[in-house]
Amino acid sequence: MATRQLGFVFDLNKCIGCHTCTIACKQMWTNRNGREYMYWNNVETQPGTGYPKNWHEKGGGWTKDGRLSDDGKLPPMEDYGRPWDYNYAEYLLQGKSDRVAANIHPTYGPNWDEEEGDGVFPNNYYFYLPRICNHCTNPSCLAACPRKAIYKRPEDGLVVIDQERCRGYRYCVKACPYGKVYFNLKSGVAEKCIGCYPRVERGAVPACMQQCVGRLRFVSFRDDKDGPVYKLVDKWKVAVPLHPEKGTQPNVFYVPPLHTTPPVFKSDGSLDDKPRVPIKHLESLFGPEVKNALDVLAGEMTKRRQGQPSELTEILIGYRTEDRFRL
Repeated sequence: MATRQLGFVFDLNKCIGCHTCTIACKQMWTNRNGREYMYWNNVETQPGTGYPKNWHEKGGGWTKDGRLSDDGKLPPMEDYGRPWDYNYAEYLLQGKSDRVAANIHPTYGPNWDEEEGDGVFPNNYYFYLPRICNHCTNPSCLAACPRKAIYKRPEDGLVVIDQERCRGYRYCVKACPYGKVYFNLKSGVAEKCIGCYPRVERGAVPACMQQCVGRLRFVSFRDDKDGPVYKLVDKWKVAVPLHPEKGTQPNVFYVPPLHTTPPVFKSDGSLDDKPRVPIKHLESLFGPEVKNALDVLAGEMTKRRQGQPSELTEILIGYRTEDRFRL
């Protein structure tokens, strides 16, 4: 039982899709020993198929009556995309090739449909959705493991896997509704984002948070009323979880993208008052509470533009690192 719980907020209005967070995680944790195909942190384009492919359709989580769902599926390797290299040395340095080419014929991979989005020009749209393990309060991966190899760290609530106990049954992979538990084919055990707990133990935030150039990530304990996560999630209620209907009680929250900008154009070229990103799509991701979050966010931003003070916008701007990260 965790005595405290770390929480994370990602402001989707500030994500520029640079993937610096992904590279930070990749270089630290997932670039070797069978983890080459794993992306514990990834940034998806929404609408889009995501990583692994169509993860939101693979089931898992909890049923409405509190039972562990039995509809979870194992993603085939094709839904992750096998890692590949390019012949840069041959082409750029040795002159042995007339073009840059991959060493395999890729059929899918992270960011495969990046920036495609949906809609028809000039009213097409997309936004970025960074994802890590949600370090859930009620993790279905933990409940599904017959070996009790998955547990929540009592001091920070991070969900980790004891690889000495894991036997590679992959029930956890099926049970996670977010596709964030991976099976290492080389080591024969399950692996996932560990919340950079070795860094957290030293008072440093996870690498993906620290390296975020858009300053869109906020970290603090859920019970810290002076921390940004409590203020954004519990006080202002502008940060909402991804797929709350899955019942896992995620501890990663998102400030949804303001769907009113840029404006939508009518056929005659004049501006319409319809939202560019359909509210139905945002509700399919974040549930019905997303509408209230958008209303509060829009109201506070209007106050700011009128020269009135707004605690919420001050928090979201995140002038100083210590304002965004509080451990």
